[in-house]
Amino acid sequence: MSTTDAPAQPQALRIPPPFRRDRLVHAWLVVKALSDAGDAVWTIAVAWTAVQIASPAVAGLVVAAGTIPRALVLLLGGAIADRTDARRVMIIVNVLRTAVLLGAAAWTLTAAPTVAMLLVATIAFGVCDAFFEPSAGTIPRRLVRPADLPTYSALSQTLSRLGTLAGSAVGGFLVAASGLGGSASVNAVAYVVVIAFLALWLRPRFVLPRTAGKDSVLHDVAAGFRHLRENPATRILVIALSGLNLASGPAVAIGIALQATAQGWGAGSVGIFEAMIGGGAMIGSVVVLRWRPRREALAGFQALLVQGLAVVLLGVGSPWAVGAGCLLIGLTAGFASVLLSATFAGTVAPDHLGRMSSITRLGDDCLMPLAMAAFGALAAVAPLWVPFAVYGGAMAALMTLPLSRPFFRTMSLRETAVHSTAPEPRSDAPTG
Repeated sequence: MSTTDAPAQPQALRIPPPFRRDRLVHAWLVVKALSDAGDAVWTIAVAWTAVQIASPAVAGLVVAAGTIPRALVLLLGGAIADRTDARRVMIIVNVLRTAVLLGAAAWTLTAAPTVAMLLVATIAFGVCDAFFEPSAGTIPRRLVRPADLPTYSALSQTLSRLGTLAGSAVGGFLVAASGLGGSASVNAVAYVVVIAFLALWLRPRFVLPRTAGKDSVLHDVAAGFRHLRENPATRILVIALSGLNLASGPAVAIGIALQATAQGWGAGSVGIFEAMIGGGAMIGSVVVLRWRPRREALAGFQALLVQGLAVVLLGVGSPWAVGAGCLLIGLTAGFASVLLSATFAGTVAPDHLGRMSSITRLGDDCLMPLAMAAFGALAAVAPLWVPFAVYGGAMAALMTLPLSRPFFRTMSLRETAVHSTAPEPRSDAPTG
């Protein structure tokens, strides 16, 4: 992964049990899915409340308000994740999130929700996300062996999607029955469960090397970009992961609705196509649980190359072609996301994992609005198939970059596991 000296590797504190019997990890993933369900409840409540009290434009601003502060602070969150105890950061951030939710619930007891209150809450959540996500991104590498990372990612993403689906299904009824305050209270309870699990039960099995902490956080941010410049394989992985959503995201979020409108299929068709993507992603994640490719990065990037072609297929003015494209996008997204997130966690230098994670997420946050706008602008001046062809072709072309590198074509996390850790001193009995 590096053109410089090999990075320090994680040190094992205890031997994890086989993944299928790892009750601690299984319990953690269930708790995390519960948190995802609570977040879905809160997101729907904020969107619904904003639409009720403000114009559509202002409501859109409220929903998206957390994105800008998250982007501004994300790099700092990555640097902090690489120099401190990630579990402690996650506990502190979740305490702050709970305080925001309880504050919102308390507000609704004495006054009606206002745009200003919703903006404060969504901005606060955006800042919290910027510190939470890079630290949370290091947790898989602290809990399981590199060889188990794909299985961990597959189960994590499957449960997360189920949690989000359940929260979304319940969220609409909950906000209708109990308003913003009730939804905020439910999400606060979910966060309390997460805090308790992090504080009382979750203990790392591997210690990741930390940055020295002698320099400022801003110096560590700059060091992260230097690391990216000096390590070609890491750079290619970060570029590929930063750019993959920029093609499929606009094609799905805007393109499907434009295609349905142009062909007169009606709004119901958009829901069907979106459901096909979600169902396909679920199946793609489960596939990795049942069938694990030996060359994870190779299989993941090959799947995303196919996804680029599926984006092109969305431009064909046939419901069958669009349906097939949506199913392919979902399948390849679920399959590749599991494999490449495991590749990322298992191969990026452990003392830079938080910063590389934040840079990857920053590309999505900063460039996605531009990609959305460009897709819409291109659709306005050219035949509708053109933006699909341009975006899908660009995605397929981007995937040829990692596929052309021997490192990604040959690497296997099973082989990485052989030499990535020091001798493990004692066994870790399954706990829950």
